[in-house]
Amino acid sequence: MSNAMYNKMWHQTQEALGALLDKEPQKMIEPQRNQVFIFQTLATFYIKYVQIFRNLENVYDQFVHPQKRILIRKVLDGVMGRILELKNEMVELELTEFHYFDDILQDLKLAPQQLDIPIPKYFLKEKLEVIKGREKILAQILADGGIDTSDMKYPVKSIPFDEAVKLIQIAERARQGRLRALFMKQIYLQEYRAKQSKMLGKKVTDTWAAALRIQKVWRRFHQCKETEKLREEEMIFLGMNPPPLFNEVSATVIQAEKVDRLRNEVQIKHEEDYREALVTIKNDLKLIEGLDIKENLQDQIRHWFIECRNLTGTFPEYPDIEEGGSAIIFSNKTIQQVIEDVIANQEEEEKNEKKKKKKKEKQPKNAKKQKKGTKEKNKEEDEKWKMSPSLFLPAMKEGCNAYKEIWMKKDESWNFSQDYDPELIKEEKRKEVESEIRIQVDELMRQELENLKLAVDRERERPMKAGKKKDKKKGKKGKKKEKKAKKDKDLTADRTIESLYKELVEEGLLIPALKVNLSDYIGEYSYLGTTLRQVSIEPMPSLLDVRQLITLYGIWPLGSAAVHEKAPLVKSLLLAGPSGVGKKMLVHAICTETGANLFNLSSSNIAGKYPGKSGLQMMLHAVFKVARQLQPSVVWIEDTEKTFYKKVPNSEKMFAPSAGEVAALQKNLKRSTSRMNLNA
Repeated sequence: MSNAMYNKMWHQTQEALGALLDKEPQKMIEPQRNQVFIFQTLATFYIKYVQIFRNLENVYDQFVHPQKRILIRKVLDGVMGRILELKNEMVELELTEFHYFDDILQDLKLAPQQLDIPIPKYFLKEKLEVIKGREKILAQILADGGIDTSDMKYPVKSIPFDEAVKLIQIAERARQGRLRALFMKQIYLQEYRAKQSKMLGKKVTDTWAAALRIQKVWRRFHQCKETEKLREEEMIFLGMNPPPLFNEVSATVIQAEKVDRLRNEVQIKHEEDYREALVTIKNDLKLIEGLDIKENLQDQIRHWFIECRNLTGTFPEYPDIEEGGSAIIFSNKTIQQVIEDVIANQEEEEKNEKKKKKKKEKQPKNAKKQKKGTKEKNKEEDEKWKMSPSLFLPAMKEGCNAYKEIWMKKDESWNFSQDYDPELIKEEKRKEVESEIRIQVDELMRQELENLKLAVDRERERPMKAGKKKDKKKGKKGKKKEKKAKKDKDLTADRTIESLYKELVEEGLLIPALKVNLSDYIGEYSYLGTTLRQVSIEPMPSLLDVRQLITLYGIWPLGSAAVHEKAPLVKSLLLAGPSGVGKKMLVHAICTETGANLFNLSSSNIAGKYPGKSGLQMMLHAVFKVARQLQPSVVWIEDTEKTFYKKVPNSEKMFAPSAGEVAALQKNLKRSTSRMNLNA
């Protein structure tokens, strides 16, 4: 599609998002008791946000304008976070991870496929070089150490010794039986041929009969092929089978892929030009407008000095650097507005003093009755459901406001190639230049204010009292002690991340993930979920539901730092089910879609590698230290119940950790942050 088409799609999506943000506070603020109504409201907003996310993700991936992409990325992360918040509210309301929207999709006239949650492509695109470099280092370490990765990728489950002996015996007896049966068959055939030759004698070969037999076999084969061809043509005519053209790659698909590649190249080029422009335009502004900005700031501050002295009779106190300096006073305000604020503050102080005097004279008579009434009201409000405050709505509203102010009615007829807009960069960098110059101006004006006080009022700055200084020092010491207490000891302070990374790879704890996409985990939507629930039957979740939960809880928080910081945190996932349903596949898919490191801390994998409680502590410290530095990371514990056995079976004692090791493992896993723990 063209730039104009993607611009149109963006405008339509932003309008839909703006309308949704206007509706949401009206319905969510009012407390409700009807659980069905609450779920319907949450589900409707959830579905609409998913539609907006699908469009925004497509637009962000294909846009080439760097400044628009920054704004879209901000809104996109906000929408992702809001979807996770609504999902968390639905889970807390229904106490289940699986939800069904059949009736709502029908009302909104949407297909179930439109509810599928895609994985943003920028998760891998924006850190592709880092992922490739990491894979190259991992492959080099494995090659240098002569480590066979087949055991890492396809680990073999250990079985008891007695069972292994029985399996070998069964296989050997079966092999001997097959050999004896083949030998006896050959003897039987030899005896049969000998009998036939004695009974019939030497038979003269008949060429005519042989030719007829060959013709018969050939005609049968040829007719089967013709019948198969006719049957295929009939099925295509009836619409039961696709025509052969469907198996070929379409020319339009090839052209679309080519356009996508070209767009990505243009996108990278425009990003580089934009970054260069940020530096050059800022330097130009410093040279051209730096002196004028400095003079204007000094004139504003001097005028403020004089006006304050005329109004109050004394010069004002200059704000400290920690408070922000003069930027606090003149933040988006003219000198007249600052003077009006000073007058208003004086009037408010006088009014507050009068009110305090009146309150002291009048005491409330019915205070106890009022307290009882407020308690009863609070109880009634607690019984009603109320939406928890969102951390992502302000970011989305800010993005929508920026869109309305800048891009909604902007004329871009001159910008056919969708390159950066220099005027917007100037507005942004002018503020940065002003803040940098303001720091210098503040130092000069503080000294000038002191000189004015000495010259006009003949005042000197009074020294700080000793007691206050001591209190501050005590407070600082207390803070330092608290910080020291919170910090953990670094057991590998003398080692680099590279050496720890190499050690973990050589020990088989950090393994290469298989290249598996989440879309390869094929499943269908559950069409009868709502219908079955109406008859009080809990439906069986489909594979598509599992795939969506993996996307929401596993891939999104690992791929986006903004979502991970503010969204409802899910530290670990339990993938439970019989063998062969795809638990390992989902683990590898999470790593593939996010470019994450995969740490295998299964009991069978760590057995005998770091013995003792201290060894296990060192192993976990090294794993989590590398995981923090090389984010995102996934910690995988296969057959997790074996790690936390209370009574270990005799056949698995060699793989089971001791009680002290289990306690240390639990403690360290609970403290792990910014990583995903997967238990399968």
